[in-house]
Amino acid sequence: MLENYFPILLFVFVGLAVGVVPVILGGGLSRLLGVHRPDSEKLSPYECGFEAFEDARMKFDVRYYLVAILFILFDLEIAFLFPWAVVLQEIGFFGFMAMVVFLAILVVGFVYEWMKGALEWD
Repeated sequence: MLENYFPILLFVFVGLAVGVVPVILGGGLSRLLGVHRPDSEKLSPYECGFEAFEDARMKFDVRYYLVAILFILFDLEIAFLFPWAVVLQEIGFFGFMAMVVFLAILVVGFVYEWMKGALEWD
């Protein structure tokens, strides 16, 4: 009866080995090679703009995330213009008016965010 469960047990052990062994091996090699000691270049401000002086879990201002989300939102919406421009001759007037409605909604959203002050960085 127990021999029927051997393939399942083997699958669990192989899965754990594939998941755990690389983590342990990577941690051990980094401690052995001394990679875990940061230098001044790694602690210097690069993209974030402020010194790395606190814990990595320090709080960011909500406006940082809001500007990032708005950038991604408007950037992705503008990306729809490229395929539309390629097939504009084929889709005709109906496709043109559909994009005009899409852009009107985009502009209304942009103006709304602008008037709410979401794009202001005090």
